[in-house]
Amino acid sequence: MTRRHATALETVSVTVPPDALAAYEAALAGVCGTVGFFFDEDADLWTVEGVKDQGAREPELVAALALAALVSGVPAAPARRATAAEGWLERTREAFPEQLVGQRFAVRGTHVRGPLTPGRLTILLDASVAFGSGEHGSTRGCLRAFERLVYRRPRRILDLGTGSGILALATAGLLHRRVLGTDIEPWSVRTAAANARLNGLANLARFVRADGWTSPAVTWGGPYDLVFANILARPLCRMARHLVRNLAPGGTAILAGLLTGQARWVLAAHRCHGLVLQRALTEGKWCTLVLRRR
Repeated sequence: MTRRHATALETVSVTVPPDALAAYEAALAGVCGTVGFFFDEDADLWTVEGVKDQGAREPELVAALALAALVSGVPAAPARRATAAEGWLERTREAFPEQLVGQRFAVRGTHVRGPLTPGRLTILLDASVAFGSGEHGSTRGCLRAFERLVYRRPRRILDLGTGSGILALATAGLLHRRVLGTDIEPWSVRTAAANARLNGLANLARFVRADGWTSPAVTWGGPYDLVFANILARPLCRMARHLVRNLAPGGTAILAGLLTGQARWVLAAHRCHGLVLQRALTEGKWCTLVLRRR
């Protein structure tokens, strides 16, 4: 039987230049149930689309878009259109095939049938919650960077800005270590916790609401041997000194959510606090930096 969506849906979209993509994608991901983005090569512009219930979370949407404009320096007026509820979940599922990432990971929706891909750790997600599905270049870059670090066996691990929890779950599942995931959005924390239960990792992956490094739950858990921070370039730069203070000697930080053109100034912000570059990985237009504290 087809599950029907009881509430009318709408699609909210903005069109922005590449440097503003990350900020607006994060803005819509915090408010909408599913987010997609599409690149127009001729115009060199990205369109970011989010689907949500009509009229729902309007104050949050306005605030999120205003913050994205402030962070990116690019104001963008949202466009809206009604979206047929009938078949929306099925279309979402069709747009969420299994993602094979690096050499060790597979991310698949619960709707995907068939045997698990051999030789890979599979992370299951509910296709009705499509953000953070493992297809984004920044998530893929973090997983590719992490699989090269497994031999180090970090003990204290933080996933800052966890979103749907993919990075925390991949780390907990592969290393069988406890991982703390944090996010400023309560909705993300609930989703990540649900995904942990779905994957049988609730005893290893714990998720709490926290604003960056200001939460006692974050600072009390450190210093960390491994930190994921898949957020945005400007917040990464602002928090560089806090990262160093909470990173153990010899610890590793995997930074993402930045476009390749932003990598140089994110790296400079962390180098001046004593971190050294181990490697940089690219996934399309996205860059992942692997830094280490001496």
